[in-house]
Amino acid sequence: MRDLVRRVDAATARAVDSVRNPALDQVAYALGSACDHSLLWHAISATRGAQTGSWRPVARLSGALAVESALTNGVVKSLFRRVRPTQPAEVASGPLPFGMRVPITTSFPSGHAGSAFCAATILADDTGSGAWYVLAAVVAASRVYVRMHHTSDVVAGAALGCLIGRVVRVAFPR
Repeated sequence: MRDLVRRVDAATARAVDSVRNPALDQVAYALGSACDHSLLWHAISATRGAQTGSWRPVARLSGALAVESALTNGVVKSLFRRVRPTQPAEVASGPLPFGMRVPITTSFPSGHAGSAFCAATILADDTGSGAWYVLAAVVAASRVYVRMHHTSDVVAGAALGCLIGRVVRVAFPR
């Protein structure tokens, strides 16, 4: 199984390398930076709360993201300690674009993908729209694009985020 995962990760990395360009760089690095500490998801939730005047969904999403982060970055990552993909010399030698930072945690699973899919699961429940999953998928894919994660890190993070989001939906219905 490990060999299959390595082959899929390597094949995906090669495919992503073949489509790199300055326009995608701007989107991927800016999105990665905006999602540090789940800031994008908190901003979306707060904006929705201000528009609707209802703060319960905001607290629900923020609580879910706190749980997701604690589990992903505290518990699960400590069990795997996977090394992040190697950055090319031109990226590794200087600051990353758009203020993006290299996380201090290990690579598996992706916290950005976890929080994105956790948020999408809860926002889809709150709004009745599955479009949140599209944004979550773009966030997750950007982590492979900027070489912060292997594809398998992102898939595992997305699955964990969906699971946590579903548990929150059941435990704290809207």
